[in-house]
Amino acid sequence: METKNVMIVGVGGQGSLLASKLLGKLLLDEGYDVKVSEVHGMSQRGGSVVTYVRYGDKVYSPVIDKGEADYIVSFELLEAARWMEYLKPDGQIVTNIQQIDPMPVITGAMTYPDELVKKMKDAGVKVDALDCLKLAEEAGSAKAVNIVLMGRLSHYFDIPRETWMKTMEAMVPAKFLEMNRKAFELGEKA
Repeated sequence: METKNVMIVGVGGQGSLLASKLLGKLLLDEGYDVKVSEVHGMSQRGGSVVTYVRYGDKVYSPVIDKGEADYIVSFELLEAARWMEYLKPDGQIVTNIQQIDPMPVITGAMTYPDELVKKMKDAGVKVDALDCLKLAEEAGSAKAVNIVLMGRLSHYFDIPRETWMKTMEAMVPAKFLEMNRKAFELGEKA
């Protein structure tokens, strides 16, 4: 199998590290060679972060270059637009519609761009956008945005739901498991 590439992008403090570890373990358990990069960027709360997950028969590097990503999973809308050039022409963006103002917007130097989903679609990009924060809160915690996104991403993988659940059970503390199951299901069915 040719190498597939997933970029997980967002803002520090949103749970992208757990999402990348969960996806990496899931794919490893499915028998793929997997490389997961470290988190790059300002991983402190509020800074832009990106993690790469690459899988296939044999993967030599964890790095994804422009135009190589099969999927971009974005925790924040502007981050989806910011990393769009890394997507393959037939790639898929799965994004949370939540907007977190970056520093130039906070300071008033810039305004947050409007109609980003429309602009990405107008550029020919396949965009699956949903309100993951609302779904995470419905599941029981705003911190479950990452699991809502994984539930949504599961639509694009030929991996049984039970396998996703088993991987999550191995990685999520027992006291948060039921909430995360619900978050996954809400993302999956949104």
